Amino acid sequence: MIVSWMTTNRCNLKCAHCYQDADECDNRELSTEEARTMISDIARAGFKIMIFSGGEPLMRDDIFDLVAHAASCGLRPVFGSNGTLITQDVARKLKAAGACAMGISIDSLDAEKHDKFRGINGAHAATLAGIEACKSVGLPFQVHTTVVDWNRDEVCDITRFAKELGAMNHSVFFLVPVGRGKDISDESIDVEQNEQLLADILRAGCDAGIEVKPTCAPQFMRIAEQIGVQTRYTRGCLAGLTYCVVGSEGIVRACAYMTEDAGDVRKQPFDEIWRTSPVFQELRTQAYKGACGACDYKGVCGGCRARAAYYHNGDILGQDDYCAWGMKSAARDASGVSVA
Repeated sequence: MIVSWMTTNRCNLKCAHCYQDADECDNRELSTEEARTMISDIARAGFKIMIFSGGEPLMRDDIFDLVAHAASCGLRPVFGSNGTLITQDVARKLKAAGACAMGISIDSLDAEKHDKFRGINGAHAATLAGIEACKSVGLPFQVHTTVVDWNRDEVCDITRFAKELGAMNHSVFFLVPVGRGKDISDESIDVEQNEQLLADILRAGCDAGIEVKPTCAPQFMRIAEQIGVQTRYTRGCLAGLTYCVVGSEGIVRACAYMTEDAGDVRKQPFDEIWRTSPVFQELRTQAYKGACGACDYKGVCGGCRARAAYYHNGDILGQDDYCAWGMKSAARDASGVSVA
């Protein structure tokens, strides 16, 4: 099981798509002791992987101590970072503390485009320097890319670049319109483009010899089966089933792109929230509605629960409209005619 902790709202960049609308310090952030207690409770709940995310997690002064505590609890600490603050010294300290891998964002091979998306000139160069720092101390890393309309055609090139860099994985994130992402929702690729791109990046990963993991696009599980691509993953959307997030202020949610609160670690131990929250219990019924409920692939896909909630007035079991297969199935059911 995987938990992602958005350690801080602080960030040294100003990314156009940030789901947390990260910028400055929020005085509600968990203290070091509160964080240590939460981490212990996460381990007690049976989680195995803990993602330190943000904001930018390296802006927390206590990050090395918290990583070490997570490792001491038997968790596997990994990161979601923009990479710009990773020097060789930082990379060495992270590895010594027990960090197992760094997820570092590259949204374009064109430095100017990447920097514009990330809101700071020089971000691309600093990110690549951060990757080199990780490599220099033997700290594994993977590349993260957020897909929008202007970089759609270079995503497979980034997959190949990630392989050349020595990345262990290329995780491709599909835009969900929350946080600052709402302001660029018109830059999302359309449903048919999404379908084609998922097939393209799965094939690109196979051809390049690097694992590719589409995120916020659970339909990749169906598409992988349909095009004959083998993957080690067993399910698309994990929200509330084997995955959840904790905000910088301690609010627990099923995923980073969902707004439905499942609990507050300042008021209730994390392991109790994970076990008893009505939000999680509802998601675990997997009683999906519309095309998702009728789909033959619902067991391996599950539809994006964040998009379902966003576009269906908070209905976390609603239909995920961002699925060409689901739309065709709905049309077939409505007409009684097979849709190829």
